[in-house]
Amino acid sequence: MINKNTLVLIFFAIFIACPNKVLAQDKVFNGNPDTTFKTARELAFDGKRKQAQDSLKLILTKYPNYLDIRAFLASTYSWDGNYKEARKEFQYVLEKDEKRKTDWIAYIKNEQYAEKYFKALELSNKSLVIFPDDPDLVILKARSEVNRNNVDEAFLIISEALKLNPSNKELKEYKNSLENSLMFNTVGINVSTDYYDFDSDNGRANMYYSSISYARQTKYGSITARVNYTNRFETDNYQLEIDLYPRIATGLYAYVSGGFSNSPLNPTQRYGFELFKSLPKSLELSLGFRWLKFSTETTIYTGSLGWYTGNSYWAFRTYITPGEPGASKSGRLIYRKYASDADNYWTIEAGFGASLALDRFAPGFSGNEVFQLDSQALVLGYFFSTKNKKNLWGFNASMFREEKPFANGEYFVYPSLGVSYSVRFK
Repeated sequence: MINKNTLVLIFFAIFIACPNKVLAQDKVFNGNPDTTFKTARELAFDGKRKQAQDSLKLILTKYPNYLDIRAFLASTYSWDGNYKEARKEFQYVLEKDEKRKTDWIAYIKNEQYAEKYFKALELSNKSLVIFPDDPDLVILKARSEVNRNNVDEAFLIISEALKLNPSNKELKEYKNSLENSLMFNTVGINVSTDYYDFDSDNGRANMYYSSISYARQTKYGSITARVNYTNRFETDNYQLEIDLYPRIATGLYAYVSGGFSNSPLNPTQRYGFELFKSLPKSLELSLGFRWLKFSTETTIYTGSLGWYTGNSYWAFRTYITPGEPGASKSGRLIYRKYASDADNYWTIEAGFGASLALDRFAPGFSGNEVFQLDSQALVLGYFFSTKNKKNLWGFNASMFREEKPFANGEYFVYPSLGVSYSVRFK
């Protein structure tokens, strides 16, 4: 015989379980997916997007690979500014079928709206592998470069596309708009100070660095001329530098540099060359060398591996200098977090290994000794532009720990502060 208390417990359990069962049944779609999809679209276009999204998600409980529905759901999320959810749905759709050009376009635009410009550029490149030279996707790639403030790169992309599609109206119009906004010239100034008097044990005077530069963007790449002035060890030093970044092919460019000086603490000649190659998965690899002439000649081999992920950039660069008793090595780990474009970011860098701070030579150095010195560095920087992109500012603060050249095992410890300013013009 079931007692009264047992009956109450059974009744209570049924009361709790039944609503859950009904709700579970409500979460499974049993209607016509095409008819419900049509109704959901009408709701979305009438501004009733929450109701539309609920209906679309309900259909997907039974038809998870109805890609048109999932893509439309992603678009409604993007319209509402819910870029993260839109991203998940677009990824699902394109993993199932990468031949959906309309969804590539919507996905790229979603990342542009979210101000994830590096991600938008990455998606543009991926989509152009599937749809080579497609004008719609080329324009989206160019816009991603513009959003990163690489207007000259965007102009080059559109110009190359027009060679393949000379009658395309949208490409022509976009090229004209870029021509009106291009600023090919930049003049900049940079000043910084190493504060050796921060530590009374350093026994060195502060060192001062400054430069003035002029840069010009060309269809072959950028060229920069720079005059450096430094006051180190209470000695004035001047140096002329020229840097070029020629484009060789899509995803391949070079760094070519030369420097000249008759000042006592600078190399009389300095040359550099490095190749940069874009790789899959948003990676970039480089290999090159630097050659310096003091009283003796020194060759430094260098390379880097960079990775763009979202609006972040990671890179590791190493320097190797052959010599006796063995090669000296150093490295630097770099992280940058971009905001609206490539001119607006903050950065942190950590350096370690044998010092490559050539400008810290004391008088009488041959140019070899410094490569055997131990060194650590921590650098923080913040860089930003004005709204019109014409004025660029930069601030950095660093802390160095550097082995003394005449007392192995003893270290200089000192901070450094710097500021830079550049202005762009046509």
